[in-house]
Amino acid sequence: MNDDNNSTQQGVAGHGAFFQDTNLSANEAETATAWVRSHVDRRSVDLGERMDDIRDHMWELEKEGEIIVHRINPEHRAETVQTLYGWDKKIPTNNLWHHKSCGQCGNIPGYPTSLMWFMNKLGIDYLDETDQTSCTAWNYHGSGIGNVESLAAVFLRNFHQAYVSGKQHGFENGHFFPLVHCGTSFGNYKEIRKYLIESAELREKVKKILGKLGRLVDGKIVIPEEVVHYSEWLHVMRNRIASELQVMDMSNIRVTVHAACHYYKMVQEDAVYDNTVLGGNRTAVGTSVAQALGAQVIDYSTWYDCCGFGFRHIISEREFTRSFSMNRKIKVAREEARADVMIGIDTGCITTLDKNQWIGKAHDMNYSIPIIADVQLAALACGADPFKIVQLQWHASPCEDLVEKMGISWDKAKADFQDYLKQVEQGNVEYLYNPELATNQNINMKMVSA
Repeated sequence: MNDDNNSTQQGVAGHGAFFQDTNLSANEAETATAWVRSHVDRRSVDLGERMDDIRDHMWELEKEGEIIVHRINPEHRAETVQTLYGWDKKIPTNNLWHHKSCGQCGNIPGYPTSLMWFMNKLGIDYLDETDQTSCTAWNYHGSGIGNVESLAAVFLRNFHQAYVSGKQHGFENGHFFPLVHCGTSFGNYKEIRKYLIESAELREKVKKILGKLGRLVDGKIVIPEEVVHYSEWLHVMRNRIASELQVMDMSNIRVTVHAACHYYKMVQEDAVYDNTVLGGNRTAVGTSVAQALGAQVIDYSTWYDCCGFGFRHIISEREFTRSFSMNRKIKVAREEARADVMIGIDTGCITTLDKNQWIGKAHDMNYSIPIIADVQLAALACGADPFKIVQLQWHASPCEDLVEKMGISWDKAKADFQDYLKQVEQGNVEYLYNPELATNQNINMKMVSA
């Protein structure tokens, strides 16, 4: 589209005149999109030359009085894992502050409830309060509206809240450590942490914003020692979960894994790798849980591919997303791996792969496969209710066969859930989490045990 029409014409895919065709050559387009198929693992990444660990600079800034680091303390009971470059990373397992996902809460509610169900079962102390905002990365990637300053301000605002959240419950600052549910938030926050540590100008800009919000501590911004994803918590807890809670035999379940680009391709040096999982060559999260449960983990040729979500084109070029997810992921997992289920570790991936399978029928591509999170599969294996806790009724992909193959009666679970809903209608509500801790309201409640 030429410049003369910019003021009156729509831009690419209806995004507005400021979105224009880049007119990339075929080679340039390939370079720009190569990350979608990139193989980020120990075999393909040059690990010979050590790159900077941003955490080293973070400690220097704290020593200089520039920032406060939200430390992982002994009460967080951290486990140490290794990242792609062999660096140590601490994963706190206790006293956790849930940084929830807008997409999970809105589209896949069994995702966070399965995670909290596990924490209840294992006696993990956590805070699931309401004082949290979306990370805004969806908006940034999906529309281009936003900038580094706004992303950084939201990052720091949320992690400041995590840092001070224990105060209202009688604890010192830093008592609860943030656990990020969403892969998009996780990737975005890692990038933003890097920018903040590297740029004094960015720190100064956001300090002015946070000062107006009352989100500074002693005039300083608060940055967490580690940015931790829920799947990393599940990874370090997997053997305890399998030994203490598992009740279903998973040995006949064929599992494929989709690892989220925002987890291991974005700030790749921070992703967790484990020599006991896939030879240490691919990121461990997701896969390690299925292995610990005794399931058959089946490889497939497009393991590294993006799910097709892509943020902007899920909105404006949705047919590309649908065709990519069907042709590059669902079809391959069915034909090559004959998988009973595909597990993911990120909100957008699971939503894309789960919600778009129906469109294949319009093109005689009748491929379907259950798409759920690693923590949902683990919860099913440990006896969680398929409807009340794992909430499979929210999924568009068919889960009945998977549940039955695991030895769970779908019809009985559905009938029990319908009876439960009648109890809810009469005001007999169960909670996974004490709402008084989240909102400080007096609510009569009982803890759910199913």
